[in-house]
Amino acid sequence: MRRWPVLTAALALAAAALGMVGPPSATALQAPVGITAGNLPTYQTNGIVWAMAQSGGDVFAGGTFSTIRPPGAAAGTQETAAANFASFDAATGQPAGCQPSFTVGSDNATVRALAVSPDGKTLYAGGFFGSVSGTGVSSLAAIDLATCTVRTTFRPAVSGTVRTIVATDDAVYFGGDVTSVGGTTRHRYAAVSASDGALLPWAPNVDNPGRALALTPDGKDAILGGDFNTVDGTDSHSLAVVDATTGALVKAYPTGFFDAASVTKTIYVDPASNSFYTGNEGTGGGVFDGRARFSLTDFSQVWRDNCLGATQTVAVYGSVLYSGSHAHDCSSMGEYPNGVRKHLLAEPVGDPHLVSWFPDTNDGIGEQIGPRVMSFSKVGSTEYLWVGGEFTTVNGTAQQGLTRFPSTPDTTAPSLPQTSVTSIKPGAVKVSWQSSLDNDDSLLTYRVYRNGATTPIYTTTASSLPWVRPQLSFTDTDVSPGVKYTYRVTASDGTNTTALSPNASATVPASAEAYPTQVLADGATLYWRYDAASGSYTADSSASNESGVSVGGPVHGVTGAVPGSKAYTFNGSSQWTYGDRSHPQPKTFSVEAWFRTTTTTGGKIIGFGNDPTQTSVYYDKHIYMLNSGQVVYGAVSTKVQTLTSSAKYNDGAWHQVVATEGSGGSKLYVDGVLKASSTTMTGSQAYTGYWRVGGDNLNGWPNRPTSDDFAGSIDEAAVYPTVLTAAQVAKHYTLGTAK
Repeated sequence: MRRWPVLTAALALAAAALGMVGPPSATALQAPVGITAGNLPTYQTNGIVWAMAQSGGDVFAGGTFSTIRPPGAAAGTQETAAANFASFDAATGQPAGCQPSFTVGSDNATVRALAVSPDGKTLYAGGFFGSVSGTGVSSLAAIDLATCTVRTTFRPAVSGTVRTIVATDDAVYFGGDVTSVGGTTRHRYAAVSASDGALLPWAPNVDNPGRALALTPDGKDAILGGDFNTVDGTDSHSLAVVDATTGALVKAYPTGFFDAASVTKTIYVDPASNSFYTGNEGTGGGVFDGRARFSLTDFSQVWRDNCLGATQTVAVYGSVLYSGSHAHDCSSMGEYPNGVRKHLLAEPVGDPHLVSWFPDTNDGIGEQIGPRVMSFSKVGSTEYLWVGGEFTTVNGTAQQGLTRFPSTPDTTAPSLPQTSVTSIKPGAVKVSWQSSLDNDDSLLTYRVYRNGATTPIYTTTASSLPWVRPQLSFTDTDVSPGVKYTYRVTASDGTNTTALSPNASATVPASAEAYPTQVLADGATLYWRYDAASGSYTADSSASNESGVSVGGPVHGVTGAVPGSKAYTFNGSSQWTYGDRSHPQPKTFSVEAWFRTTTTTGGKIIGFGNDPTQTSVYYDKHIYMLNSGQVVYGAVSTKVQTLTSSAKYNDGAWHQVVATEGSGGSKLYVDGVLKASSTTMTGSQAYTGYWRVGGDNLNGWPNRPTSDDFAGSIDEAAVYPTVLTAAQVAKHYTLGTAK
């Protein structure tokens, strides 16, 4: 069911493409990634870093901050004064080199742009400030790096905030909110002599602020990016190419090429790929927010990715484009659906798809976007990617304003595998685990150990991503009835190996357990038994290996519905389980679950929705409870259709519920008995989605309960690709209630 207009529901990565694979073996960094995801100890700021540049092994950071402090130091402790600027040793992350202060009488100074001269001797700084270390300037300054003094022969009087700078041997180009230089009118962009700051004739005329600026490698053209809609009176929204000498328009990009509400925040020129790259920020649903590549030959677009999430900065290293944003929906490019924000991403310059590089920050302070700027600095044989912004954490640990990532070595091991061990019939123990996460290597090697042995009994290699972590499994058939077997699993990226996972054990039964054996025999392609003692991983007992991820920490280890089983209890507000695999619209299916509750606020027990980690926008094919305790099955074809039980089931006892749908109609069963049916209820809404248990959107559904989330215990959730017969449903109930 769709309740409001949002662009969603594109395919996520097919889990089949992330399952067991053969060679190549896992390596610490997976090509083409050349930067590790493990951040190094780095000094912090107490505010936002807007700009970076580097020279001679030093990295310069400008922004809006008043102190710096060591890595690991809490805000307000061990601080050293720094007025909107600081320099650091690229290799150590410690303060180094030149440390001028940027101030203004109104005490709202900020440094928004930094650039180093081609000879590495002069640092140009722009922003809004009136003094650099006591020397009067006006929003643009040149600092001699050898002496750390302001060049007093370079003091152009700039009106307006400078937001971007490019320096050549002869000229300094800049843009922003600029309205005049030395009393001469300029329209957001200008250029001055590098030797004495004298105003140059270059004067492109744009109608709104400039945000980005770059020169082509031959120096003939300048690429402009920003908030503007016209250049020299011509329709060119957010992006334009002008002559670097005259400022005349060379290439326009009319409104519609980029959405009217999309602005270019960053431009990066990469001669090796004969391209320049942009990062855009959009306002409003579906507005271009991603990255685009353009040819330096004719300035035409080569590709763009439509990942949503306010891209602020891009940089190329090797053959990979790295970016900073708060990307929350990359489904349009076949990646992750709308949900948790990811702030640092990478994609090959030749093919816009995400590769295995997923370090992360939080949104942070200010506008809460996260990263704002990137800069590479090479020291010896190691390249360092420095990132600045408004974030306050990096990779889950407190770190404000600055961080850095090296090209080598990778010292971070994958996440520890979460394991499940079950045996429901003689002669077999199934060892399952959620594939681990390694933020710079999706291809990992797993080893399974039995009964404390040091030699693995099984080894496999498989891929995973933060949003697709397929369940892997191994069936041990060298087992005997009545014997308890214990298993542990490790994950390795080829260099770093996890510890052994905690012991997980099962005793092989002398005869098959009736209920789960029947569910699997009837063809379940998803079967969550909820037997885990802890953790978010919910094992799938079917051959599909579609594990669930339980959100919010439902209570584990509750006495289950069927003999020998356990269950989870959900709180009715913030806990649910979602499948880690997306599915196209199922047209013939059955869904089954057991539940126990005394709630009077209803809630969804099991259903299908387009978003696994947030409230779905499209949602149907679901079973939910009304406040009264009645149970409803609902689906949408041309209209909302429901089947409702007459009896109430919020009596504190365990109940089985099954809904089926196919060409012959739909049926609702409770406790093995048909409660409602319709031969005309044969369709459902078409969208790609995920199976969810315990809660999701119910807005707009008949007799919507007080809560969309279910408060109670759930066990033995299963999905089948067929319509279960009445006899099959009844048999499940009989086996599930047998003593």
